[in-house]
Amino acid sequence: MSKKSLLLMAVLVMLALAAFGCGQGEQQGGTSDGEILVGIMVPTTGSEATYGKDMENSFNLAVDHVNAAGGINGKNIKTVTADDACDPQQSATAANKLISQGVVAVVGGYCSGATVPTLALYNDAKIPFVITAANSSALAEENPGNAFQTNGTAVHQIEKAIEMWNRDGIKKVAIVHQGDAYSGDLAKIAEAQWTAAGNEIVATEVMNKGEQDTSALVTRIKAKNPDLVFWTAYFADGGLLIKQLRQSGYQGKIMAGDGSCSPQLIKIGGTATEGVQVLSSPIAEYLPAAAEFSAKYKEKYNTEPGPYAALAYDGIGILADAMKRAGAIDFDSVVKALSETKDYEGVAGTTTFGEDHTLARSNFMVVEVKDGKYTLVQ
Repeated sequence: MSKKSLLLMAVLVMLALAAFGCGQGEQQGGTSDGEILVGIMVPTTGSEATYGKDMENSFNLAVDHVNAAGGINGKNIKTVTADDACDPQQSATAANKLISQGVVAVVGGYCSGATVPTLALYNDAKIPFVITAANSSALAEENPGNAFQTNGTAVHQIEKAIEMWNRDGIKKVAIVHQGDAYSGDLAKIAEAQWTAAGNEIVATEVMNKGEQDTSALVTRIKAKNPDLVFWTAYFADGGLLIKQLRQSGYQGKIMAGDGSCSPQLIKIGGTATEGVQVLSSPIAEYLPAAAEFSAKYKEKYNTEPGPYAALAYDGIGILADAMKRAGAIDFDSVVKALSETKDYEGVAGTTTFGEDHTLARSNFMVVEVKDGKYTLVQ
């Protein structure tokens, strides 16, 4: 073999070793220049991008707070964001992007349907995942052990819904969902729990995403004369359905799941949303512990924090707390510390994880549209 060939082989070997060493460093440490790299997976495009940006803002505000207080065992957190677009295929691409960048943990997850496919990807890559919005029961069922949900589960949400229905004397309920992991799951649990209590589901309908004319669906619902229509999907289509229900003359009660808890629901539905009740995760506006957070959020981003802002802020805090208690940032140590999280006091409330890595106690509240804005009911 010529000297030139030997030299070329040596260079190729050195490059391969360098690449291998770099990859190993990212998997085991995820640090660069003394920083701990944490991935943010949220929708930054598509109909749910408003929520995603709100969550991203909150994550980064929390990172500022953690870093100002000394970081994690002397190292600052650095974030990198990947757009899942609330789409299962794009979420897999987003997850692989974060994995390839060497993150040691991921926070986020808004749409359940886009979050479920990433659980195994992160687990196989030995990356803990703190989920701060998505709450389908499928997440707990599919969780390989690396994921932790800081939002109340779908079961918690339906428990709160039924509490309100019983209070208001509701007997007959019509459910409308969109067949995705989040809305379909809520619909299934609501139907099972409501009928088990001796009440009646008079209709279960599926509305296609982006459907503009719901007149046939509305006609079928009205024919069943429900006391309440329960919309379990997102605000973009929910506002339109509510408007068309009221325009058709439906005068019963309407409730929406937490995916519709956005000012956009009121903007799209207009005056038809008056009196509509919406289930919600902890909203900063109604949380005394979140007053300072809300002020800092508004100061930095010139807008009010959204419905998942407080949970997102706490997601970083919970992760940082676990890393500090673990005294390390490797997968096994962080997952163990996260699973042992008990009575963590955040701006959204107190967090304790159960054996299935979901909240031990519900954190849902109910708001109602009055005079064109949300007000706290319970």
